[in-house]
Amino acid sequence: MTAPAATPLDRHVTRRALLRLAGGLGGALLSIAVICGVWQLLVKGFALDPFLTRGPVDVWNYVTDPANGAERTLLLDASRVTAVDALLGLAGGAVAALVTAIAFALWRPVEQTLLPVAMALRAVPLVAMTPLIALIFGRGLLAVTVIAGIVTFFPVLVNVSLALRSVPSVSLDLMRAYGASPYATLLRVQLPGSLPSLFAALRVAAPLALVGALLAEWLATGKGLGYLMLASVTTFELDRMWTGVTIVTVASIGLYTLISVIEQLTLARYAPEVHGRAL
Repeated sequence: MTAPAATPLDRHVTRRALLRLAGGLGGALLSIAVICGVWQLLVKGFALDPFLTRGPVDVWNYVTDPANGAERTLLLDASRVTAVDALLGLAGGAVAALVTAIAFALWRPVEQTLLPVAMALRAVPLVAMTPLIALIFGRGLLAVTVIAGIVTFFPVLVNVSLALRSVPSVSLDLMRAYGASPYATLLRVQLPGSLPSLFAALRVAAPLALVGALLAEWLATGKGLGYLMLASVTTFELDRMWTGVTIVTVASIGLYTLISVIEQLTLARYAPEVHGRAL
């Protein structure tokens, strides 16, 4: 049995999706180029102290210097640790926020009870919470995941909760007319309609998860890029410190772009009508 041939609309949507993906990758490269250009102009234009500041050219020369093989290995190992910390925190915080938002959508008393508590906790500075989290969960991977997850949790929760409540009433009335249960309505209407908001929140939360991982490494674990950058400042290894800053910046842009790519593929597969409107 042969598969049905792709319709002109399918081919058009696929072509536009590929163009958007290519545009996203090109935009990421352009962002990195603009940041590096402005950074270099600021360093040279304001004649900043060369002992304390480094430009992107200095960082490039430092990274590519054959004599700095040990430094590259050190930075690579620390980057791997921070990447794992940030990705686990992003995934954990997003899943927890999605489950909580679904509970809010299904049971309004749960939202009315827990949302004010969540917002009150959000008002507490993460720097003040980190020692307590380290005391409860230890100074290992679990504590970093919790800290990075907290900064991910709130933007995803707010955006997805709003999207689940913003489904057109006509769609909800149609599901009720067919006798669909609240769970079926959630699965077939509300969740697909909330996918754009979910990915928008993830694009915002991804750099925050990276910052949360760095903060946890500074204050709790003593590992990864966060601790390496802190130690480099105290020992005046400023080339290493600025290289760490550059890695974090590029990683933030890369995470944002990666989530945008996943968004395009997911919407094309599970919410083609939403994806078509976006195109």
